[in-house]
Amino acid sequence: MKTIFEKIRELDDMPAYSKHERFVEGIVNAIDDKIIGVGDSLPSVNAMISQLGFARETVIKGYRELQNRGLIESKNRLGYFVADDNTRQSLRVALLMYTIDTFQEQFYSSFRKGLGPDVHLDVFFHHGNIEVFETMLSLMKNRYGMYVISPIHHPRTRELLNTIPRNKLLMFDRYEPLEGPFNYVVQEFQASSYTIFEQLYESIRKFDKMIFYHNPDSLFPPEILRSFNKFIKDYKIKGEVLKEYERGSVEKGVVYYVNENAELWNLLRDCNAKKIKPGKDIGILSHNDEPVKEIVGNGITTYSVSFTEMGRLAARAVLSKESIQLVLPTELIRRNSL
Repeated sequence: MKTIFEKIRELDDMPAYSKHERFVEGIVNAIDDKIIGVGDSLPSVNAMISQLGFARETVIKGYRELQNRGLIESKNRLGYFVADDNTRQSLRVALLMYTIDTFQEQFYSSFRKGLGPDVHLDVFFHHGNIEVFETMLSLMKNRYGMYVISPIHHPRTRELLNTIPRNKLLMFDRYEPLEGPFNYVVQEFQASSYTIFEQLYESIRKFDKMIFYHNPDSLFPPEILRSFNKFIKDYKIKGEVLKEYERGSVEKGVVYYVNENAELWNLLRDCNAKKIKPGKDIGILSHNDEPVKEIVGNGITTYSVSFTEMGRLAARAVLSKESIQLVLPTELIRRNSL
């Protein structure tokens, strides 16, 4: 049977692992593999230094983290002992999200429920800002067993994510390429948006033109803008892209592709004020489904992945520690607005 030292050394070929991480994860793996169990003693600090060549500070810090996770305990003058062999129960998870929008809340609720009450979860937000993203990753470093991250589309993202060991990273929502295998549960924007536009073509062509509201400074995926421009060109649809919806500008004969909720509510208010009926006088399309869009405007046509399913699958992957590389399907939800 392998020793604790050998389980720690197995992680030597993980370049993204610090010595601290190799020490902690090696002992966790030794517990999972039944090399040591509850009540068993662990090698002394001096023995670890002698066998592994690690600094005293590294060994003490590693033992302290395992104590904080409840996996080991220190008995006065007797050393360290395994206190709990349920390493999954002691798991600490960091969740780094864009912000709390309604659909992000759907992901969070499903993810939190899927993890269960015994997993510690801390939630952070980066708001699409790369400096904040870097700061959050720095604050989270070496403190968690899993990092579940919604990345930013930015040239520095890969460099920052490479600081996280691959077996501790789960990417969700947006896919950003990294070298080597890693886990993700994400959606795709460009091809799926074009497919949705094609499915809606017969409805769109009944109107005079199509307007897409897209603020380049927003967090909205730029891939969708590319799909929109390709669609109106390929299908000879009269279309234009505007930065934002202006109150009172609604007019009959237009399909409005509106994604910011504040702009959607203003559009619907103007429709009520001018007695314009969505689905008849104008068309409305929105990205990312949420319960309120089933109700307002007599039902808003949307297309979206299931963020509830995304959260469920992400939680299952964290708990099972199994490999997952999944792009969720994007579905059109037809309602009365288009």
